[in-house]
Amino acid sequence: MSEATPHSTAIALLQRNSLATLVQAEIEKRILDGSLPAGGKLTEAAIAERLGVSRGPVREAFRMLDEAGLVQTEKNRGVFVRSVSLQEALEIFELRALLEQHVGAKAAEVATPADVRALKALLRDMAQAARDGDMDAYHRLNLGFHDRLFALAGNRKLTDTYQRLVKELSLFRRQNLSAESMRRYTAEHRDIVKHIAAGDAQAAGQAMYRHVMGSRERTLENYRRQHGEPGPAAASVPPPQS
Repeated sequence: MSEATPHSTAIALLQRNSLATLVQAEIEKRILDGSLPAGGKLTEAAIAERLGVSRGPVREAFRMLDEAGLVQTEKNRGVFVRSVSLQEALEIFELRALLEQHVGAKAAEVATPADVRALKALLRDMAQAARDGDMDAYHRLNLGFHDRLFALAGNRKLTDTYQRLVKELSLFRRQNLSAESMRRYTAEHRDIVKHIAAGDAQAAGQAMYRHVMGSRERTLENYRRQHGEPGPAAASVPPPQS
């Protein structure tokens, strides 16, 4: 029986970590698309069997997902897909609004004509998806629109924070998309791009803030309509001045 060398041990560790990353990505995908519902229990054995891996990478994937805020580990109970309350979802929207105000302003300062053309191409695709009533395509394009603006801002830490917030919001499964809301979002996006194209940082930032806070209010309205409950008070905070 051959003895493990430091080199072979390092390779084994790298392989295990790479596998854990793949397992983490697969579980995350299933959480975000709703296949693994909020509050549902996750078991190492079942997921390991389903994915054809050993329990070690699944255990490491659970740890990474816990750090990402998508699952929670409860002592003596196990690992569960995290549930996000209405109040937490509304707070996430408020934080996102502040982040995206900065990003909108920054994009207006740095966007090139090519960047503006790319944003307008996304707007055209979103408008088509809205006309087609294709909510899945619209949702994907909407994420791409915001991702592109964060890429323009060029702040990795800011982008990482934003992406975590978006994933946490996905755990609060209150769909705001409808034919009417897709048209409204598209109009709001056009307004944002108009200000970015004009290089008006303050107007672009404020348009982004209003856009996200509008999503917050629509989420609250949907909750009240579905549950017949008042829920937290609506926010009427104007965008901070740059």
